[in-house]
Amino acid sequence: MTRHKRHPAFWRTFAKPTWIALLTAVGLFAALLGDDGWDVLSWVGMAIPAWLSIKGLMVRKRV
Repeated sequence: MTRHKRHPAFWRTFAKPTWIALLTAVGLFAALLGDDGWDVLSWVGMAIPAWLSIKGLMVRKRV
């Protein structure tokens, strides 16, 4: 039997989107849970992915 090689390119490609998705899910779940600290967590959990998206759209390609 041969072992399959690990695919570092897979994690290089999908690591950041996975973290963004988890942060968004935490923010949405925190918004459902309650007030005060949960509101802060939900704002942070939703603001960081939005900020990263806007930042990604604003990046100019270098020639």
